Amino acid sequence: MTVLTHPREDTGEAEPWFTRLAWGATDTWVVTRRHLLHLARKPDEVAGTLMIPVLAVLLFGFVFGEAMGAALTLPDGDYREFLMPGLFALTMAFGIGNTTIAVVSDTQRGVVDRFRSLPMSSSAVLAGRGLADVMMAVVDLAILVGMGILVGWQVRGDPLSALAALGLLLLLRLAFSWIGIYLGLLLASPEAAMKYFSLVFPLAMVADTFVPTDMMPSWLAPLAEWNPLSATVIATRELFGNPSITGDSFVAQNALLLAVVWPLVLMAVFVPLAARRFRRLSG
Repeated sequence: MTVLTHPREDTGEAEPWFTRLAWGATDTWVVTRRHLLHLARKPDEVAGTLMIPVLAVLLFGFVFGEAMGAALTLPDGDYREFLMPGLFALTMAFGIGNTTIAVVSDTQRGVVDRFRSLPMSSSAVLAGRGLADVMMAVVDLAILVGMGILVGWQVRGDPLSALAALGLLLLLRLAFSWIGIYLGLLLASPEAAMKYFSLVFPLAMVADTFVPTDMMPSWLAPLAEWNPLSATVIATRELFGNPSITGDSFVAQNALLLAVVWPLVLMAVFVPLAARRFRRLSG
């Protein structure tokens, strides 16, 4: 492991808050850079992350696309334009698996203990992981956008709205990253993390990802509507200018607001939980 740190002289006096903030930001970047360097040396991990959404583009876009598009009677567009924002959000959700496995692997191999032995901010260890995940999500989205264009998807809204849609997707990824960090600190092995990854599928599928929630059974539709993914999917469809079928539910009518609120709520819950769990590991 290669970690660059800055020597800090212990003067016995409390440092000003802005000095601590600057050191925290520097340490966060050191940890982020370390994670990015590791991923750059393992391109197979990035390819594995994108495998499911890429296969979903091919399967749902071409194998089932015609039938599903005819069933949905989409206004002003085909099913692939309806599908792609759902796949973008799906990829952000599947990032939980990578984060969880990476954190539990670092903990098991003693990397976290090595960080603790260094003169660095403890919060930077977790924040660096989250920042690295978001930066990798930018790469994931760039690849998926390119693939979407190849299969006929296009942005029909203005550039600023499209950038806002990408920002919502990255905000969702950041929130899911903190869930993954917390789970990674809880679980005992990468094997256990892989088993729990199957729980992400209901989260990703029981949402507005592939079909409108109105087409789901009446007992399942409310769960799908209040799934955090649904708000982001509906909001990004609107911002990209892609066809959408929205009902009269509160979520559908306030998707843009909830696409911001849901990730913030998730982070308000899981950031303190992850920090508390990290302190217990340090005890």
